[in-house]
Amino acid sequence: MIAKSMQRNGLILAAFAIVATLLVMLTARLTAEPIAREEQRELLQVLNQLLPAELHDNDLYASCRLIEHDALASEATPMYLATLNGEPTAAGVEVVAPNGYSGNIRLLVAIRWDGSVAGVRTLKHQETPGLGDKIEIRKSDWITSFNGMTVQGSDDSRWAVKRDGGVFDQFTGATITPRAVVQAVARAVQTFKANKQEWAQQPTNCGGAA
Repeated sequence: MIAKSMQRNGLILAAFAIVATLLVMLTARLTAEPIAREEQRELLQVLNQLLPAELHDNDLYASCRLIEHDALASEATPMYLATLNGEPTAAGVEVVAPNGYSGNIRLLVAIRWDGSVAGVRTLKHQETPGLGDKIEIRKSDWITSFNGMTVQGSDDSRWAVKRDGGVFDQFTGATITPRAVVQAVARAVQTFKANKQEWAQQPTNCGGAA
């Protein structure tokens, strides 16, 4: 009697688990497309902030190509090419700072064709709220410190936080985060300047994904 009761209870629990799993899978499928559309909308908004209309007349999102370089990320990362009358004027390059305080920091670095920074935005991070999250534009204007700058070679000492002899402010109690971002942006600019012609010739191949 007890064994049958235990068996019945086990079957009921298993049935609940199966139903719950199916519901989670169904919810994920139903919400995946709306989430992807919202992420695309947000990315387009950021792209058009950093690369305004005077810099391009093409669809930035549709001009995405996946590029590969160890200085940017450990895997292929998107580059959104801006063109005006068919000529490249700038690009938005996604780069990963792997040495944030709490892990990877994904950035979008917009770079004009002459190598100067049009702007930088933080796309994703897990930095400490109230400290490292000042890399977000909605929390602080620190990220705008890169605007107009370029990298004059690998020994450009300006590209460091002030504690390390550079020109960028560090955050009180959180030097690791801004240091990681400064280094990542510098790598993105240098790598872009060295590879922009080759990358611009690549076909668009992001498959509609950011």
